[in-house]
Amino acid sequence: ATRTKSADVERADSGIGQMPARKWRNRASETLSSLQAWEAHRPCTDCGERDLPVETDVQNCNQRRADLCEKCRKRRTERKESVLEFVNTEASYGEDLRIIKEEFYLPMQAAGLLSQEQLLGIFSNIQELIDLNENFLEILQEEIDQAFDQGDDDLMTVCIGEVFLEFVNMLPAFQTYCLQQSSSVNMLNALEKEKELLRIFLNVSQNDNTALRRMNLRSFLMAPLQRVTKYPLLLSRIIKATTEYHPDHGSLREAKSRIESHLEHINMKTKQEGNTWTLRSFRQDSKKKREVINIEMRETALKTVGWLREETRFVMEGSLQLAQPPDGQWVKKGSKTLKFQNMQVLLLVNMKRVSESSLESAEPGPVKDAVLVLIRDKNNGKFHLLREPLKLSNCIVSTDPDCDDTFELIEIRREAFVFRDSDRARTHHWFRQIRRYSRELGSWKKRRNALPNIMISTPHTRP
Repeated sequence: ATRTKSADVERADSGIGQMPARKWRNRASETLSSLQAWEAHRPCTDCGERDLPVETDVQNCNQRRADLCEKCRKRRTERKESVLEFVNTEASYGEDLRIIKEEFYLPMQAAGLLSQEQLLGIFSNIQELIDLNENFLEILQEEIDQAFDQGDDDLMTVCIGEVFLEFVNMLPAFQTYCLQQSSSVNMLNALEKEKELLRIFLNVSQNDNTALRRMNLRSFLMAPLQRVTKYPLLLSRIIKATTEYHPDHGSLREAKSRIESHLEHINMKTKQEGNTWTLRSFRQDSKKKREVINIEMRETALKTVGWLREETRFVMEGSLQLAQPPDGQWVKKGSKTLKFQNMQVLLLVNMKRVSESSLESAEPGPVKDAVLVLIRDKNNGKFHLLREPLKLSNCIVSTDPDCDDTFELIEIRREAFVFRDSDRARTHHWFRQIRRYSRELGSWKKRRNALPNIMISTPHTRP
């Protein structure tokens, strides 16, 4: 018989035999059944539950929403509506601000109905609020457009909380306007009685100007107050429709807490000035009370240093214990011999703005200056400075291994301060932050790595 070559052999089966092939087909069938069973009870991508219908979403050709249960689909719809309401109402508020400027302020200024001082008294910082609204609304609209362009019809990638915290510096601008509102209305009432031309202009504008919607100037001047009190309500609605696993959930809660604290602070200021009106009140717990105190300390610090609000960053703030050694030999004596007193300390950094579209850019600009503001605990309802702010460009910060629960800050040829926190880890964090900005300022520190034994000459004594 002639031997057949392997290339001439034609196989009619699968090459694995009949029995293995049968087993493989049975296993494949079982796997397919298991996949179909899992598909019928697949978990919801938002909450993990397994009760979502399959056929309806498949027929609608919406595979993305097919991974959601009925409850989460409803929640996403509510969140989208809440996000759009936030943006749309911000746009409406901006339109009211534009009407105040273009239909009242500019015509009254051009006609000479009021002096510049009187206009400033009535309209306060309305231009600042307009600029903030335009920038804020621009970023919000960009977030919405980007989400739709990426196919995110539910706007799940839109993070209102993060954007709000970037523009948190708009809250002091609201405070300035709100605190002046009472005097603005009183001035408007007095001028309207005194000046007939002003009274005629306001009446004609309300009745004949269709852009005003039959509303008078006083109604439009209330727009910033109404807007700032509506922020917590809008944020609460978004929080309610946002799952806790969403990346914006924490920012939303922080944003809501920040605005509530500012409203409480505004109410406190109005009472101190003797005004009877207050903004919408919110429940005040210990955390919000602490935030209100922080707001007041920041105002005191900003007023002291005289920096622009949008160029100032509050790196750290809180209570520290402070001691001033008379002879500077605290390392040898040890921290136990020092007399400490409680002090409120704020670390402020003055930085150039990188982007005009955001008040607090994610990428900070170069550091221009950094200071430590030392504030005594509240006395008679007011904060008082211990001394003028400590400029870190003129200071050296150091620690000693034998006293690792404290750190020393020496102002060149002036004073020395020893700081500590009740928590040792937080003491180290304060030290690292202060030393970081101290080293960034001053060319001599960059060259010599801010070593304390280089710049301090022994013959000199501190006063």
